[in-house]
Amino acid sequence: MKERAVLWNQRVNKASPTHTLTELYRGDHWTQARRLCEAAAKAGFKADLWVASAGLGLQPVSASAPSYAATFSTRHADSVATTAEGSAQWWGHLQEGTGRATLQELGKGSPVLMVLSEVYAKAMEAELLALAEVGSEVLLFGGVEEIAGVQRVPADAGLRRTLGGTLTSLNVRMAASWLQHCENNQLTSSATSASWKTWAAGESRPEQHNRQPMTDDEVVAFIRQQAASQPGISRTRLLRLLRDGGRACEQSRFANLYIKTTGEL
Repeated sequence: MKERAVLWNQRVNKASPTHTLTELYRGDHWTQARRLCEAAAKAGFKADLWVASAGLGLQPVSASAPSYAATFSTRHADSVATTAEGSAQWWGHLQEGTGRATLQELGKGSPVLMVLSEVYAKAMEAELLALAEVGSEVLLFGGVEEIAGVQRVPADAGLRRTLGGTLTSLNVRMAASWLQHCENNQLTSSATSASWKTWAAGESRPEQHNRQPMTDDEVVAFIRQQAASQPGISRTRLLRLLRDGGRACEQSRFANLYIKTTGEL
């Protein structure tokens, strides 16, 4: 694992051309993530946006990098590891090679708001535990388990009707909504938490899906048809169209079929 990570870091550092991460990342999740700084400013915070990347480690969004494909999602074609333990090892080697800071360093003297999926939170578990020991305000949306010293807000799919967007961007939309409830420039005060919980309890509605399963051939046919009629349409938008049409396809499966199909077009 370490040899692979060292080789990866060398290739990333030598590759060209490069783009800022703001330019490199696309999709609903990152559109909403960039808006988090605006939401934080309205709440009275001065915020910097950082990226937790399976290919680059922890980076400010202003950093530059080449185009790459890497993820901690174990069932994805571009997965960097096949187990949670392997992902954690990979993250540690990335941080040693290309990471600009650790969560613990970011947490010294400043509140930290994080939006992490289960697989990313598991890969970064050691840093989350170290951050919890700093003693500053720490708020996590998503994640995988409770950590003493970190206030966690689990994903709530029932809020999607109110917040909109895809499930991929739900945690970041929840984070933006939380910032609207912040009082006295405090990220995790009891007043803020109570205000959020009252609002969320009133807005959350269980989602009910009766979507029709699809074969791989049917999904591929759908991707081809939509890509032909809407050139440049994103993968996220395609999956949303498929599901809005009452059909079902798991996200990582759709991603693999999308990559295979668009590579053949």
